[in-house]
Amino acid sequence: MDIKNTLMEALGITITSVTAEEVVATMPVDQRTRQTYGMLHGGASVALAETVASVGTYYLINHETEICVGMEINANHVRGKESGMVTAYAKPLHQGKTTMVWEIKIVDEMDHLICISRCTMAVIKKK
Repeated sequence: MDIKNTLMEALGITITSVTAEEVVATMPVDQRTRQTYGMLHGGASVALAETVASVGTYYLINHETEICVGMEINANHVRGKESGMVTAYAKPLHQGKTTMVWEIKIVDEMDHLICISRCTMAVIKKK
């Protein structure tokens, strides 16, 4: 996967594992991903969540005939984080022909829940 000149590169997101059952990725909490009060930006968490849902959906579709795009995402930010690393774990809840729904848990190094998200991905036929 080429991440050069993408949001993944800008935020330091690294995909560490991809299977049909789960996608795992990490993201640093640093000057790229913090808001002005020094905490992990909620938008960075949402970007990480949609990234793992997108990677997971891409893994499951036919690359010759389909593409996937984010359709809807929500997130509950339950704990602040000032520095270090967060890890996202995405699991598919629904694998349909035109949509997939993913649950994403973002945790810190101590396995404390930072953010819980659900993302719906659209699966679209290539033109």
